[in-house]
This record gives sequence, structure tokens and C-alpha cells, in this order.
Amino acid sequence: MTVPVPKSIVSELGQRQRASALRTLAINRGGVDLCSNDYLGLARDLATAGPARAVAGGATGSRLLSGNTAEHESLERFIADFHQTEAALIFGSGYEANLGLLSALGARNDTVLYDELVHASMRDGIRLGFARSFSFRHNDANDLREKLSRSRGETFVAVESLYSMDGHESPLAEILDVCEQHGAFLIVDEAHATGVYGPKGQGLVQALGLSARVFARIHTFGKALGYRGGAVVGPAALRDYLINVSRPFIYSTAPDPASLAAIRECYLRQSEMSGRRERLAELVRHFREMTGDFPNLEFLESSSPIQGVVIPGNRNALEAEQALAAQGYFARAIRSPTVPAGSERLRLCLHAFNTESEIKGALTILSDCAASAEQEACAV
Repeated sequence: MTVPVPKSIVSELGQRQRASALRTLAINRGGVDLCSNDYLGLARDLATAGPARAVAGGATGSRLLSGNTAEHESLERFIADFHQTEAALIFGSGYEANLGLLSALGARNDTVLYDELVHASMRDGIRLGFARSFSFRHNDANDLREKLSRSRGETFVAVESLYSMDGHESPLAEILDVCEQHGAFLIVDEAHATGVYGPKGQGLVQALGLSARVFARIHTFGKALGYRGGAVVGPAALRDYLINVSRPFIYSTAPDPASLAAIRECYLRQSEMSGRRERLAELVRHFREMTGDFPNLEFLESSSPIQGVVIPGNRNALEAEQALAAQGYFARAIRSPTVPAGSERLRLCLHAFNTESEIKGALTILSDCAASAEQEACAV
């Protein structure tokens, strides 16, 4: 017996299929990894030599009921100290941390301003909150200044330190100056910077010496740290506030003891991986130098491990992904509407374990794909 499906769902899937925008799950079958967020290779390490500090035990309920333990409190103190702030609060994922923080901030007379390219989790949190919200142009401190001059009530500004789709770093010092001039509170999502920036992987805010000036940061454990979960770090009063009003925290089951041990182990391991961070930075420099060898490819400007090769058109980008897969490379096409139409791309994530020859091989394949797409366009 087939269960009826609403016409709206069928229609939406059909539209996405026709636009080559239908998302599907792909099994990672190995090969050259130019896709994952495992920047330092820590997830690979843990897959073969699990966390040494894992402990037995399960989750029993939310932390406000039966789920809070001394291990939760201890790990949060450890994370707060590591990130040079007063307090930390753990969430089940980075997405949940952004959702839990931004949905809880601001009343109806307050304002949230956000960079137009912030992650969907930030946008969703803002949408669930009560404050008025407006975007400002990407990494544009002047546009932010103009928007702040017209904001009302308490104002929160949301940015990413490293933008996941373009690989751009935020001009954090300039953004902070503008926020402080207008009495606004800055929130920084450090998802893709945690583990990658700073001598011990503390993130871009600490690498720039700005931790004492930023109201709140979100650190994700599911990228370079190689595990899962996330934490909001900031003033102790913010932690207390979120415990009381953040619905994703209040109504979620607490992380189990083994997960807490794994998170701590990942922090400790990555903090000692300065050699891998240096290797990763070297590989990024090599990638940028290599772009000149492929004049028919359009590269996004980035000095981070996230590198974008623009292959306009959903179908063309998808075919490029498939061409890479056929040669043993694992990378994903980023299609519209995730990115604006015409800026579809292959998002290449570099890792400390990648080699120069692997990168050259991938770019050669993409160059051939771009040439084929151009020939087809000319024929039409």
C-alpha cells in the first residue's frame, strides 16, 4: 500500500529535479578526499584509534532534568578556558548551537544584523527569534555601519569568521570597531576556523587577539576537531540566560559521557597538531600558486582551506563532480539555490593529508570539464 504524498512535496521535488538542484546523499567510498571538513585528519585518526578517554554510560534526559553531570560541567570549564572566556554551553551540533543562541536573543524592539552569507543555521535561529532582522553586504563594514545607524533597541551582529561556501575570512577587527562604536554585540560563528587558526587551533578570533571584545562565539566540534557537537562560549551571564530560555538546549537530551570524553580528547589532540596546521597553510599557498596554471578556470579568492572553482550551471557543476568521482576524487558540487545562480562551483576542501599531485590532478580534471562546457555553449 502506497501512502499518499502531498502535491506540494511532489511539485517541489519535480522542480528541483528539472533544475538539476535535487540534493541526494552520496556514500563516501574513499579515494582522494577533497570534500570533508576533516582539515587536520583528526577524524581519520579517531576512526582507527578511538578516544582514549571514552567512558561507559548513556544519556538519561535533558540537562535540566536528569542529564547534567560533573563531566558536563568540567568539559564546559575546559572549553571556556581554552577559548579565553568566562563560560561555555554545549549543544548537540554546531547547527543547534547557532539555532539555540540566535533564537533566544533580542526582543521585539531589538535588532539583529547579519552578513548576507552567514550559514543557514544562523538564519534559522534569527528567523525564530523576536527581534527585527536585516542583512548587510558580505564583509562590508561600511554597509554594516549604515545599518547600525538605523537600528533600534539592543543590536546583535552575526558573522562567520571563515565563510563555508566562499572561504572568505571576515574582517573581524574592522567589524568589531564598527560594533563598538554603535554599542552592538558581535556574534562569531567559528565553525570552519576552530582547529585551523591559532597556534593551538583556538579559532580566528583568538588568533587575532580579539576574544575579550567578542560577545559570543560558536565553536563546532564536527569540522577540524573530527567529532560532533558544538558550544556557545561567552560571558557567564549568557550561559545562564541560554540555560533558561534556549529551547534547543532546554528540550534536548544531554550528550552522553562517552561523547564528552571524545570531545575533550579531540580538543587535546588537535591542540598539539601545529605541524599539521603548518602543512595545511603550506598546501593552501601551493594551491593559490597553482591557479595560474589553469587560465580557463575561475577561482574564488580565498586564503583558507576552502577553495572554490566556479563551474556555472547546476548541470555543469554536477557533471564536474561526477568526472572527479570517476577518477577517484571525492568532492561535491555546490549548486543554486545554495549559492546564487551562475556561481555554481566545486568546493574543494584542502586537508593536511592531501598532496600537491592530488590537487593538480583534481584541477586538471576540472579544467577539462570547463573546456567541454564552453565548447557545448559555443555549439548552441
